[in-house]
Amino acid sequence: MTQVLVVDDVPAMADQYAYDLKRVGGYHTIVGRGGDEALDILAREPIDCIVLDLEMPGIDGFEVLRRLQRRGIDTPVIVYTGTGNFDRCVQAVRLGAYGFVDKAEPIERVVQEIENALSRGRLVREVRSLRSRLDDDTALVGDSPKMQSLREAIARVAPIPSSVLIVGESGTGKELVARELHRRGPGAKAPLVAVNSAALPEQLVESELFGHERGAFTGADRLRRGAFENAGAGTLFLDEVGELPLPAQAKLLRVLEDRKLTRLGGDRAIQVTARIVAATNRDLEREVEAGRFRQDLYYRLNGVVITLPPLRERPEDILALAHHFLNMYRQQFGRKVAGIAPETMEVLLRYAWPGNVREMEKAIERAVILGRSDLILPEDLPPSLLGRDDFKAAVDHKRSTLMQLEKAHILTALSEHRWNQTKVAAELGISRTTLWRKMKRYGIDIPS
Repeated sequence: MTQVLVVDDVPAMADQYAYDLKRVGGYHTIVGRGGDEALDILAREPIDCIVLDLEMPGIDGFEVLRRLQRRGIDTPVIVYTGTGNFDRCVQAVRLGAYGFVDKAEPIERVVQEIENALSRGRLVREVRSLRSRLDDDTALVGDSPKMQSLREAIARVAPIPSSVLIVGESGTGKELVARELHRRGPGAKAPLVAVNSAALPEQLVESELFGHERGAFTGADRLRRGAFENAGAGTLFLDEVGELPLPAQAKLLRVLEDRKLTRLGGDRAIQVTARIVAATNRDLEREVEAGRFRQDLYYRLNGVVITLPPLRERPEDILALAHHFLNMYRQQFGRKVAGIAPETMEVLLRYAWPGNVREMEKAIERAVILGRSDLILPEDLPPSLLGRDDFKAAVDHKRSTLMQLEKAHILTALSEHRWNQTKVAAELGISRTTLWRKMKRYGIDIPS
């Protein structure tokens, strides 16, 4: 018999829920009166599914989820809440919960969620493996002229071990480009080490980049290799390089010029072989004029510059990206989402995307988690995407917008049928000749 653990610090609520689940679902139920008791039960009982309250004193639902992850317990979890704060539910799903329900929903709905979670439970390990690979999965999606130019630039630059400066707005995918340069470069078998310059405390920047010897400063109780050494013959990716403090800029310049470094507190020169790929969303020329960035370092970094276009400048790629992230997250979360509703596509095409591809990814992730129908609907998107006054471009380019929709539908069908044009034509209700003409019109080439 399926055994369900109900975790709630309110005894009356927990007992009623356990009784209803036993009555309607036929489960054997166990009650945990809080996070501590729940973890103790999980250590000694074979639990098939957990119904977990998020809002509890002491060890709350979020901490329970974290500890389950740390202990490697893959029991599916359904979180429930009475606050109506679904953003917190989304946070719980990101911590590993399968899904969520409101405490006011009928018990039949809860039973259905448990059944869905149980049927997916065996796939949890594969989902975790997929999630661990997402960072290496290139999302340089799109066939717009700007994306084609970007790919061509990467192909030209990648084999040459010179420094590269990637510039672009936040969220345009600078780290993805750095990873692609590394993957296709001469040091692909060596590590790629990424350092977010903006996230480093100023007093630790030099230690993180160049390393330190034991006793170099208070708390330095052992030798530590920095990012340059850890990258070896691979690639060092310096994200947000414009945020580096001036003293670190000076030392970085010396390392780039001499191809040698000295750890903090040390006196031995160490050869540097890593390729440097830097990225910034700042205008470094203005930073140089303002005295916040060294001119000589700027000239050293910008020998090869790759500029990433913002998403609003390549609207042809919006729907392709949306479907890419939909496929990614419905696999990751085990959601049965068939596609994106036409009215939702219109919202995505109208929006200006100030957060670029990263904002798109988070919007689709949220929609996959929150959506209750077979299609992503406009109400599943973040509220910030709805009710905007940036519709002028959509009106001016109405014809191109409709063409984008048709091209996206064709690309999705081709991908799902592995480029079998006979099956695609049948699904779309058109002849194979018509499909060929449309593919030619939209520049869709059959992959070799």
